[in-house]
Amino acid sequence: MKIATFNINGTNARLPRLLEWLAAFQPDVACLQEIKTISENFPVDVLKDAGYHCLVHGQKGFNGVAILSRSPATETQRGLPGDDADEQSRYLEAEVDGVRVASIYLPNGNPQPGPKFDYKLAWMARLADHARGLLAAGGPVVLAGDYNVVPNDDDIWSPAAMADDALMQPQSRAHYRALLWQGWTDAVRSLHPVGGIWSFWDYQAGAWPRDHGFRIDHLLLSPAAADRLVDAGVDKAVRGAERASDHAPAWVDLR
Repeated sequence: MKIATFNINGTNARLPRLLEWLAAFQPDVACLQEIKTISENFPVDVLKDAGYHCLVHGQKGFNGVAILSRSPATETQRGLPGDDADEQSRYLEAEVDGVRVASIYLPNGNPQPGPKFDYKLAWMARLADHARGLLAAGGPVVLAGDYNVVPNDDDIWSPAAMADDALMQPQSRAHYRALLWQGWTDAVRSLHPVGGIWSFWDYQAGAWPRDHGFRIDHLLLSPAAADRLVDAGVDKAVRGAERASDHAPAWVDLR
């Protein structure tokens, strides 16, 4: 079972690239982030013709997450619990072929310090609370998405280049580690323990041709999912296409 996460950076703007990738990689489940459209304008019919069912939690102009699946999915959670006043579309969860899958777009948090960074940390605390409940259920779960956290210094081309960024602050990393300590497995990291694998390259400063990237797109596996882990990685070539997203898809293959 191939499960991927892809920050598409605008579904309608990148639809040709998305369709190309789906046809080439053929994931069973694709979790999208930053779809940047309301649910009603998501290209459901086009993706249906490509062989995918769609669950969509959209938002006008920014944010927004979706789950594409070859088999019909049953939605289990829309929006991250814990703050009824939070109207940002950043979390969508569903059951697909016996596996619970979440599409996550964690807040960026810049500039820090400030209210955006406070929101990021509070959101991560809420995610940990919800994740603890998913673990307690005991089934296979994949928390897939753009976490906006560079977990380790070897997950970025130059730690000094972004030392002041919210993605690399000790608090951000501590919340990410706290998730792992619950019992989640970072799929890509577990199979590539020395790092050096990127999933994001900025549009600025020639980051892509110079390979100045970092890893912020993660798939966290519950113990029941980790027991089924076959392979994991990043489909780096997707970033090199014309008018590509600034992210490349990260993926996991489960038995």
